[in-house]
Amino acid sequence: MKIAVIGQSLFGQKVYKELRKEGHTIVGVFTIPDNDGKADPLAVEAEKDGVPVFKFPRWRVKGQAIPEVVSQYSATGAELNVLPFCSQFIPMEVINHPKHGSIIYHPSLLPRHRGASAINWTLIHGDKKGGFTVFWADDGLDTGPILLQRECDVEPDDTVNSIYKRFLFPEGVKGTVEAVRLIAEGKAPRITQPQEGATYECIQKKANAKIDWNQTAEALHNWIRGNDKVPGAWAEVDGKNVTFYGSTLVGNGTAAQGQPLEIPGASQPGLVTKGGLMLFGNDGKTLLVKNLQFDDGKMIPASQYFSAGKTSAVELTEEEKALAEQMRVSAMFILTNVSQVQDSTDFFKSGAASMDVVRYGQCVCYFEQ
Repeated sequence: MKIAVIGQSLFGQKVYKELRKEGHTIVGVFTIPDNDGKADPLAVEAEKDGVPVFKFPRWRVKGQAIPEVVSQYSATGAELNVLPFCSQFIPMEVINHPKHGSIIYHPSLLPRHRGASAINWTLIHGDKKGGFTVFWADDGLDTGPILLQRECDVEPDDTVNSIYKRFLFPEGVKGTVEAVRLIAEGKAPRITQPQEGATYECIQKKANAKIDWNQTAEALHNWIRGNDKVPGAWAEVDGKNVTFYGSTLVGNGTAAQGQPLEIPGASQPGLVTKGGLMLFGNDGKTLLVKNLQFDDGKMIPASQYFSAGKTSAVELTEEEKALAEQMRVSAMFILTNVSQVQDSTDFFKSGAASMDVVRYGQCVCYFEQ
């Protein structure tokens, strides 16, 4: 088939490469403009292959499709649009133009968690099952008929990065390519999304990631891991904004020895223990947080909160050091206005947007492969 790939990032790049391996002809790649002179990974790959690349800053103005943009798209002769990861609003004139229409990858089991922060909300709600959907685009927000779905178990301590790396990225690429194969074979279903179970939640960003302590321990745990690593769940502690990472449920009021830490709004003080910061839900049950980060970007082991010099660095294992370097390299793809990513670099203050949360997870996953 003649396919137009509309999207960006490493996920889009991987889907593009796999579609070419399947023998499809990519007649055009439509992606975001270069950021400070740095092309998106999808654009880099397509340009290397000599595939026409279009970097429209927008497709619409005041809700209306831009005629010149639609004309350039139409000239490619695409028979199918594949949107593996797209942050732009694509006009319906483009969505409906190919004879096979358009398909979109979405990292949730639709109709649950429509919207831009689907992975975050899967974890925040404590869903036991997660997964992705490839669906036929329509004029609604993630409301089109379902073509294909794949699900996975959500592990108790999953974060956005871990579930993305383990399942949503690798299986999502396979699923998107399989969906195209079904279309080519004339076997692709169009299953109307049910109304029952449909949810839509807001974009997760730092401003709305503040912790509400009047919740059960499980709900607090889900909130913290659902915002880990970005945007990061935070609260005021000792007059400072502190972000919490590495949450684990530790049982029903597990006894522990430690130094009390007053946290405004919490049902009872936290405990700084050898294992980390123990926190209490309004049900008396407990969770343990491994690391804390302050507004200046400094991160410390939660167990060292009361240490004389609060500048102690987190001691990493060799595996964690390798992951840290992968995360640093990944951040460079997104924070293009930063010459060097340091331990103190703030992801959002350095120019990242909410949509970059998933891009960041994609980058880390890519470099681990």
